[in-house]
Amino acid sequence: MRTERKLTRRLDRVFARLDREPERPAHIDVPRMSRHRAVLFSSTLAFYLAIVWAVITTSWLVRLDWRVMFFRPYQQWPGIHAFLDYYVVLGQRGPTAVMVAAWLGWRSWRQHTVRPLLTLAASLLLLNITVGAAKLGMGRLGPHYATVIGSNEMGLGGDIFPSGHTANAVVTWGILAYLASTPRARRWLSALSAITSLGVGLTTVYLGTHWLSDVLLGWAAGLLILLALPWFEPLISRAENALFALRDRLRDRWWRTAPASAAPLAPVALQPVAKAAEPAVPAREPVASARGPRPPIHLAPGPHTTRSERTPVTPAGSRRPPHADRLPRGASQAARP
Repeated sequence: MRTERKLTRRLDRVFARLDREPERPAHIDVPRMSRHRAVLFSSTLAFYLAIVWAVITTSWLVRLDWRVMFFRPYQQWPGIHAFLDYYVVLGQRGPTAVMVAAWLGWRSWRQHTVRPLLTLAASLLLLNITVGAAKLGMGRLGPHYATVIGSNEMGLGGDIFPSGHTANAVVTWGILAYLASTPRARRWLSALSAITSLGVGLTTVYLGTHWLSDVLLGWAAGLLILLALPWFEPLISRAENALFALRDRLRDRWWRTAPASAAPLAPVALQPVAKAAEPAVPAREPVASARGPRPPIHLAPGPHTTRSERTPVTPAGSRRPPHADRLPRGASQAARP
């Protein structure tokens, strides 16, 4: 009995969370650039620059890259190759952005705010600008296109340093932890996003598409974007207010220009209308006719006779007078004289 009640309560809580809230919740706080976050940002930036310097100077990190490449992990453990081919999709920008945008769009609808979607858009924009500029600026070739053994392969027109899959996994899945509404959810989502991005980075090394140093720089690049997002919160807030103001203006304009048939008609009391008096028609003056009086017309000559004075009907059924030269009906031609 107690177990059923606990299960019912949990189901009620789940369904209550799925319903849309009546208004925007007030307990959702916006992250700020605290001292702890500033220290993490500075440390990650120093790590980022150290990785770049180690690769440019062809230090021990580059030698480690070559050793891992010659080890060929995809040949050492071929049994997991098929699974990792699908797992690496969690670091591709297109599929992951669609999945996370769908979840954040539902949250935006439920909480009456567009901040989650705007934050995702801002993070992806920063990712494209910073990581894309670093890729094109350093131009490092990947393991499959390396030309000289032991070189850093920098400035040769490549675009793999830092790893875009790794940086995208850190940002896309880390944004869920950044937008979490409770500290407990933030901790769990942070651990989940860290494991996912770590797995995506190591998968690219396993497949031989990235150097190990590419993955390290990708982790640092994605973490720098997440740590820098509080600096862009005022801009996101202004963009959200502008969108809501535009929505209100469009709604008011639509209501003003709505057709009259769409609005409900108020009942109108009908009152009897007095019948207007017909205008008096002026009497016409008699006009003398130019013609004289017509003579009386008789249908038959002579005075009208009564029925008794008419010619009797003959047996043949005709009132015509008999003619001597005619024979009655039915008589033979031989009877003529």
